[in-house]
Amino acid sequence: QVQLVESGGGLVQPGGSLRLSCTASGFTFNTYAMSWYRQAPGKERELVADITTFGGRTNYANFVEGRFTISRDNAKNTVYLQMNSLKPEDTAVYYCKAVKMTYPHYGTAYWGQGTQVTVSS
Repeated sequence: QVQLVESGGGLVQPGGSLRLSCTASGFTFNTYAMSWYRQAPGKERELVADITTFGGRTNYANFVEGRFTISRDNAKNTVYLQMNSLKPEDTAVYYCKAVKMTYPHYGTAYWGQGTQVTVSS
């Protein structure tokens, strides 16, 4: 019933851009904070960015360096990650995550299946 479906990944050249989308269903989207994580082969999953329930605040990993923007459209149950000036080290599977911010069941979390981003010449 609960689903988080990522899309928008693919192959891009260094310096290029991609916009990832994650569309949710099966829960009340505007009660969940949303995050993007990524995981490269042989490395641990790491936080890329997160956003509060109505988009009032955002947070980014240091490696983003102003290149990425997280946003959400609650009317579409969708969170986005705009990625510009991509580098080969951005290559990873990107996952979205939802965490409930209200009671009951505060802290309930859901993960998407991931979308592959490959940055290469």
